[in-house]
Amino acid sequence: MVHGLVLLPLLAGWLLDRLLGDPPRLPHPVVLFGRIIACCERAFNRGRYRRAKGALIALCLVLSAGLVTYGLLQGAASISPGLKLLLEAILIFYCLAGTTLVGEVKEVFRAVDISLDAGRKQVARIVGRDTQSLSAQEVRTAALETLAENLSDGVIAPLFWYLLLGVPGMVAYKMVNTLDSMIGYRNVRYKQFGCFAARLDDVANYLPARLTALLMVLVAGRPGLLKFVFRYGRQHASPNSGYPEAALAGILDCRFGGPHDYFGEEVWKPYIGSHLRPLTTEDMCRAVAINRRAEQWMVIIVGLLLVAF
Repeated sequence: MVHGLVLLPLLAGWLLDRLLGDPPRLPHPVVLFGRIIACCERAFNRGRYRRAKGALIALCLVLSAGLVTYGLLQGAASISPGLKLLLEAILIFYCLAGTTLVGEVKEVFRAVDISLDAGRKQVARIVGRDTQSLSAQEVRTAALETLAENLSDGVIAPLFWYLLLGVPGMVAYKMVNTLDSMIGYRNVRYKQFGCFAARLDDVANYLPARLTALLMVLVAGRPGLLKFVFRYGRQHASPNSGYPEAALAGILDCRFGGPHDYFGEEVWKPYIGSHLRPLTTEDMCRAVAINRRAEQWMVIIVGLLLVAF
């Protein structure tokens, strides 16, 4: 019975994400995180000591996210253990972002098959780069790169931190990830203010990114690709993103990377893989299947470790 209660929030939260994704009409904690971060950035990303102010704000927001979550769960437990389990399940559901991104990637491939302009508009919903000048091949590549990254950032890493620090750790990780996605850029505006947030995200994703790549090649039945993953993964500009991207590039036998435009500035990302070939809807379906199987394995692993310890 106790084992079942330990697993109940995890399984309920994961199943809700599989069934619902991120319902657009429901309030989402990450939206609240984004508004708080934007407010802090406008207020403090000016004048002197921007690096120090950015670091202090990032630390305060991450700690606050974890502590507030802990307080809410303790308060719920004082009312009813069942209420605490329900709140945990809801928060796990909100912290997982697997289904929505998969749906978005599918829509990108459908849109670009209709018209290049439609594909560019659709992929702009899930990537941070400028998309106005992308070719059809680059649109599909961007979508698959994002799918690989999101498996780490949106599924494996939250579950990893849930295993280590429970739901408060999972929510704190989502704040870290949101900070990085909003201010963790190396352009003029964010280079100083967002520096600490970017480094904190690197640390938080270091192990999950490599675990994601490992899971991907294992569920694909291609453990021999690990050499390929570590060869190309470490060449990426990010210390983490290259590993899941390299795993997917190896599985699909394609090439990722190259020049990207961010806020009007060209950023050159090293190529991952060497086989430049057209990407197809079949490749997308295969990538989604790998994504889903890796996610299922991670849920099983986390569940077994929760029961064991």
